[in-house]
Amino acid sequence: MTDQQTRAARFRSLHTSADPIVLANTWDPASARIVAATGAKAVATTSAGVAWTLGVPDGDVLSRDAALEHLARIVAAVPAGLPVTADIESGFGATPAEVAVTIRGVLAAGAVGVNLEDTVRAGGARLRDIPGQAERIAAARAAADDAGVDLYINARVDTYLRGGGTVEATAERAAAFLAAGATGIFVPGVADAATIAALTAAIPAPLNVLAEPETPSVAELAKLGVARVSLGSWVAEAAYAVVRRAAEEAQSKGTYGALAGSIDFGELNGMMSNG
Repeated sequence: MTDQQTRAARFRSLHTSADPIVLANTWDPASARIVAATGAKAVATTSAGVAWTLGVPDGDVLSRDAALEHLARIVAAVPAGLPVTADIESGFGATPAEVAVTIRGVLAAGAVGVNLEDTVRAGGARLRDIPGQAERIAAARAAADDAGVDLYINARVDTYLRGGGTVEATAERAAAFLAAGATGIFVPGVADAATIAALTAAIPAPLNVLAEPETPSVAELAKLGVARVSLGSWVAEAAYAVVRRAAEEAQSKGTYGALAGSIDFGELNGMMSNG
């Protein structure tokens, strides 16, 4: 078994409601090393954070090549053996065949998981039809199988983000995506305990939720049956908020309180030296 196959098996095993995997999503090598240094069991990227780092908006604007090059740097930055999963938006391709190309690039970069969303943004954000998205997931699975890596495909279901989401509609999409080869299901946009419990009961696979300030704690989510908790773009947004607060404070008040609580220079520089 190759190192990548070992990491893939390890990452899959971490998805359990008995001890949910918690992912503070990263966006560059530095943030990935900081998260890894906290004892994280895996490192995940946020597509929004990556896009912002590279100077473009999130949502099918970043090119596949730029995304994969950046992913390779993140994988190279974390300790050997630590699984990395990549948010690849809707797959960086209009067709299933193009999604397969992306998956081959993800695996070449050394990652062992992906988030693949079911939203298409061209002409206005909307949900893809179920058969079309299932074909994209099947293409991703086939590409991973051809490479001999049990890639964790986290199928994102955006029913709640696009409005009017129901447990029934979400479970219908989840069932089709699991049948096509998805490993787990990611349902962002839900924070209500009753809804989360209903989703875990209706979806026969590890459920991933996106943490928001009002989301139940990890311990509470575990009791509801959640196997994976992601912080998504919130961490990057918080980091950029510090930039804005520091700049506004220095320019308007001439003070520097926003700098309090920062990581010591030596400590942070050491993390970059000891990747």
